Amino acid sequence: MQQTSLKDRAAGALMGAFIGDALGLGPHWYYDLGELRRDYGEWIDGYTEPRPGRYHAGLKAGQLSQAGYILGLTVQSLAERGGYDEADFCYRMDQELLPLLDGTPISGPGGYTSQSIRELYRRRVEQNLPWGETGGHADTTEAIERTLALAVRYARDPARLAQSVAANTALTQNDATVVSMTVAYGAVLGMLVEGHRLDAQLSMKLMKLVKEGALPFHAVTSDNLGPPRPGAPDPPRVGKFASPDALLTPSYMAQAAADPEIRIEPAWKVSLVYGMPCAIYHQLPAAYYLAARFHDDFESAVLHAVNGGGQNQARAILTGALVGAQTGLSGIPERFLSGLERGKDLVGLATRLADQAAGE
Repeated sequence: MQQTSLKDRAAGALMGAFIGDALGLGPHWYYDLGELRRDYGEWIDGYTEPRPGRYHAGLKAGQLSQAGYILGLTVQSLAERGGYDEADFCYRMDQELLPLLDGTPISGPGGYTSQSIRELYRRRVEQNLPWGETGGHADTTEAIERTLALAVRYARDPARLAQSVAANTALTQNDATVVSMTVAYGAVLGMLVEGHRLDAQLSMKLMKLVKEGALPFHAVTSDNLGPPRPGAPDPPRVGKFASPDALLTPSYMAQAAADPEIRIEPAWKVSLVYGMPCAIYHQLPAAYYLAARFHDDFESAVLHAVNGGGQNQARAILTGALVGAQTGLSGIPERFLSGLERGKDLVGLATRLADQAAGE
């Protein structure tokens, strides 16, 4: 694996997410794998157009969905403001997204509006509620798909990463477990951007940050998850999130990917092992597994994510960011960049934010 800089890894994470989004545009949400193969062949190896009547019908190969559009708004806000400015993010959503929606699933940029954003529309536009009272109960990865930009920006500052990701997530999703898993993904991505490996040791590095008070997870165990001493009180910093288990998942997935006695073959069947649906607890194990197994092979990681069907777009976004952070932008095949609509502009935007992350 070639040596990469933090700037290269940061830009790679962002472009990996954009690429994963566009790769999932055509074959999005096929739960019948036979139908997916009939429409797109035995192996999807690049950008494709959605079929008539499907979720993103009318869009072209290489374009972004609404998730990619919102990620772009988030990256642009961070780049132009020099960091996370919640008022600016909310203003952009009010001005550049919500007026384009009508509250129905098939509306707005990208051809499909997700559950949490439809709920945001109802509360913000129809009910005229203030930001801060707009979060709903969607148990999906929709917040991760934009807050991954915050994780990249604050990769060197885990405490600020966790605070900003949690705050931004709560604008659209307020379930405590969903927020904690979203923050955990951000913490993992931040570690990869810093240069750590997605391996069996990563979770213990994250737990060290919990013990130091940098990550707001509750934990009473000693080192290596040993039991607390008899009569030991709660730690002085009781975490915002009830359990640190979301920080332990990635290393278990990495161990499974590295264990020769545990094989998911072909790797796209990770969707059948961990589940095809949209819920965050199906998506994260699959993304962690693929990102650990193909840590130095961006193409294999994202294509296996897409070919697994179901909510393959989210799986590809999450996997693309994690693997892009490990290979760096320099490790992403050129065809994925050149085939992406406005690819040069997106690389420029990603590089601008990566400069800020590297200079933090």
